[in-house]
Order: sequence, then structure tokens, then C-alpha cells
Amino acid sequence: MTDWTRGKRNLITDVAGIAVGNADDPHLKSGVTAILCEKPSTAAVQILGGAPGTRETDLLEPHQTVETVDALVLSGGSAFGLDAASGVQAALVEAGRGFAAGPHRIPIVPAAILFDLANGGNKDWGRYPPYRELGYDALKAADTDFALGTSGAGAGARTADLKGGLGSASAVLTGSGATVGALAAANPVGTTTIGGTRHFWAAPFEIGDEFGGLGLPTPLPEDATEIRLKHRAVNPRANTTIAVIATDAVLTKAECKRLAISAHDGFARAIWPCHTPMDGDLVFAVATGHKSLRPGGDDFIDLCAAAAATMSRAIARGVHAATASEGDVLPVWSDRS
Repeated sequence: MTDWTRGKRNLITDVAGIAVGNADDPHLKSGVTAILCEKPSTAAVQILGGAPGTRETDLLEPHQTVETVDALVLSGGSAFGLDAASGVQAALVEAGRGFAAGPHRIPIVPAAILFDLANGGNKDWGRYPPYRELGYDALKAADTDFALGTSGAGAGARTADLKGGLGSASAVLTGSGATVGALAAANPVGTTTIGGTRHFWAAPFEIGDEFGGLGLPTPLPEDATEIRLKHRAVNPRANTTIAVIATDAVLTKAECKRLAISAHDGFARAIWPCHTPMDGDLVFAVATGHKSLRPGGDDFIDLCAAAAATMSRAIARGVHAATASEGDVLPVWSDRS
């Protein structure tokens, strides 16, 4: 029995003070997900993949001056997708949000991207890529309910053998009452399912049947630990799982950093292999402080454990929710027998 229950929506937006918006283009087979903080919130980042693509992540280190962020961005498009943060900034400026610098407002919007250029979508976008406008639209769409699977930053995501997708999950800790939410765009070089089965590596952490309810296969198939990689001989850099872990507790930047590190354990529970030299695996952590709780000791250990478990569930839910579309180069989980 775990020390937490699933949140009402089973989305990262069960964390008070968080809203999420998606924007994507089915012809492009790519998109953007914007995570809006209702008020500036403490944040940090941990990068464990060997090939990250980021914007404004240096300021998230605990020793840096800026303490809070206005929003976070997850985007497809490889390095082109970093333009999405400019669109999110534009929408925030219109709303009067941002770090005050004299008469100016500068929204703080760290961003991370995944590689989805070789997924069968039309990337012939001309002089400028569309991600700035997608970022603007994603922020404008931010709400407490949002689509999973082939949506937002997960619109063009793939694992080694199935379509990936955007996933989310939440947990309410029975001890402290804190809420933890995870959001992940699953696009790893490896796999999220065991061997060639429909069973997810994240199965031990599943609550109910949120990603099929199949549990672990018994016995484990002989090929369970076989290393299956996306484009091993063609383009091994076409990867990356990018994610956000959030809580309504009050945390320092250093504690947010520790929460992000713990959430990476959820990657290891859901993806085989992960954190490779060809992934840009990254977790942003954000604490909204809506709950007047400063977890310490055992409560913080519980929070970190919940972060790992919830992240693993979010990754599996993203792959589980993916839907087929014209031009796909990989099948979806629901088509696997």
C-alpha cells in the first residue's frame, strides 16, 4: 500500500497554482506545451541526459539570483522549438506578468525541447519555424484540463518501438496532505514497455487502470532486458524525455532541485534505457507554495518518493494515450496485441 492517493483529475493541475495549455499541428506532427504558474513560483532543474536542448536553465540553479518563474515550456522541434518560449513570453507580457526591471516586465520562462523532426510530419516551414506562435497559443489555452497523448509537446513523440506522447499524473500524500503532479513528453531513445509486450515498466506504480491495468508480465519475457533503441543505425540523436514535477508545498530552490533529481528516478522506473548520451532527459521542478507546508525529514522523503512514482506513471500514461494519425512511422500502444 502506498502513502498517497491519486488526485481528482490525475493531472499536474491537481497542484494548486498550475495550469497547462497545448498547441500542435497535425501536419507538422509537433507541438508545444506551456505550464503556467498562477503566481511566480520557486523552480529548479535537473538534466541527466547527454544531449539536452534548453533555454534559461542556468538561472534555475540554487546559487543564482532569480528565485521564481512565470511559466515553463516543453516543445517539440529540436533546437527550433526553443522559439516557443518567446511566444509564451509574449502572451505573459500581454497579461502584465514578468520580472520588474524599471518600467519593463520580463517574464521568466525556462524551456526544454525534444527531437521530433524525423517522425513523418511536414517540417518544410520556410524561413521561420512555427514554434513561437505555437507557444503563444499554448499559453493562451492554459487551463486545469488538457489533452494527453498525441497533443502539445507529445504530438510527435516516439519511443523506440511505439508512438510516445504527453502524459500526466498526480498524487496526494496521506501524511502531509501535499499534492505532487507530473507532466512528461515521452520521446526516449529506449522503450516504455517490457520487451514486445503491452506491459509498462511503470506497472508497479500504476493506480487503478490508468495505463491499462495490466501489471507486470508473469513470467517476464526473455527479451525483457533487451536494449531496443530508436534509429540505432540511422539517427540515434532523435530522442529526449522532458518533464515537469510540481508540488503545492513551500520549497526552496535547493529543495526543488532535490525534487527534480528524485523525479528522474521515475524515468528509470518507466524507460529502458534512459539518461543515455543520446537523450536530453530533463526535469523541471516547481513549488507553488499554495499549501502552507514546509516538508522536512520524513515528509520530504515521502514527497521525493511520490515524485518518482508519479513521474513514472505520467510517462506511461503519455504512451498509453497516444493516437494514430496519417503518416505515422510507428504504431500506437492500443494497436499492440
